[in-house]
Amino acid sequence: MSYHKLSGSEPDEGEVSLTHVSAEAPKDTYQKMDSDQPDSGTTEFFKVEVSDTKARSFDGFEGTTKSPLLTDDGDNKVNYELVYVPDFNGIMLVAVQGDKSKPAIITYHDIGLNHVTCFQGFFNFPDMAPILKQCCVYHINAPGQEQGAHQLPEGKKYPDMDTLGEMVMSVVKHFGLKKFIGFGVGAGANILARFELNHPQLVEGLVLVNCTSKTASWGEWGQQKLSSFYLRGKGMTSYSQEYLLWHYFGKKTMETNHDLVTVFRENLAKSVNPYNLSLFIDSYIRRTDLKIKREMDPAKKKEARTLKGSIMLIGGSNSPHVNDTIEMNGRLNPENSTWIKISDCGGMILEEQPAKLCESFRLFLQGLGYVLKLRSLRPAHSAESSDLRVTNKPKAAPSPVFV
Repeated sequence: MSYHKLSGSEPDEGEVSLTHVSAEAPKDTYQKMDSDQPDSGTTEFFKVEVSDTKARSFDGFEGTTKSPLLTDDGDNKVNYELVYVPDFNGIMLVAVQGDKSKPAIITYHDIGLNHVTCFQGFFNFPDMAPILKQCCVYHINAPGQEQGAHQLPEGKKYPDMDTLGEMVMSVVKHFGLKKFIGFGVGAGANILARFELNHPQLVEGLVLVNCTSKTASWGEWGQQKLSSFYLRGKGMTSYSQEYLLWHYFGKKTMETNHDLVTVFRENLAKSVNPYNLSLFIDSYIRRTDLKIKREMDPAKKKEARTLKGSIMLIGGSNSPHVNDTIEMNGRLNPENSTWIKISDCGGMILEEQPAKLCESFRLFLQGLGYVLKLRSLRPAHSAESSDLRVTNKPKAAPSPVFV
């Protein structure tokens, strides 16, 4: 069947956008030319709307009053400000989102990302809105990693991972936080874990995505070192781009989710200071072991070096870092830690499976005594169709959750 256009006009350019596409009718009239069905005259195409709520690019860097992380809901304005927090080892840009009188959540991003590129997609997810409105989120950017950052002076020593962990204390003191919940991804998760080991009284719980507790392997060290070398000498090369994308997503997601990978590839090409990133990568590959241990002797448990707050370790089933999360889980106390593996997902869990991660985060907060009145916004699954499976365990064994 085909149609021949008799009359009409093209839609104005203003009617088309990335997130809302509309075509108005009946301006265009068509006549059926070849069809086995009886002709009933002309066919008119009426209004069609397609809405896409997922962001196709990162925005909101420039503004200091409008939050790029949580959209406004009608008359409920979201408080948002950018604050530079000084420290002896460098200056951190902290994006504060929400009412400062509410419970605090501190986030920390992965290498090659910042507070917007790491958390915008997840925080704009509709299920996160009621959670975030009951909290105040402090998004820390590592020194020199924020959007539009000036190049750091050559020869100046960049903080190592232990120092970056201690710099979180400057943020805690600057805003007068008594306790907080940490949410870290990749390198940021490792940094928050180091802070918790030294200041457990300030941390109520940690959500650690793609976290590792050990030093870099020889393979990781070599690839990251070569990437850092290219970043420092030649800028953002294709080698550095591809390795960082593999670090974020893993091989399978890179082969199947081209749109999402393209967004992050463009961000790496346009929005990252290569020299500053090379310094951050050097610190990450020189990280030391966390030296945590699962102590089974009841008499020695209190003195054992381990994460003492509530811990939720998360890894994607196709993530290149899933084995690191398994190994770290084996070194934690099973009484206060949970390991979650999310199915059909690579390393960028916040972008690939936001619904599952949001549900896990809500339950984690409720376990700490927060957002108790919130319930799942999605219909419950039956026992046969549920994609949430908790394995039975003896008393002293860890409890992995497969989502």
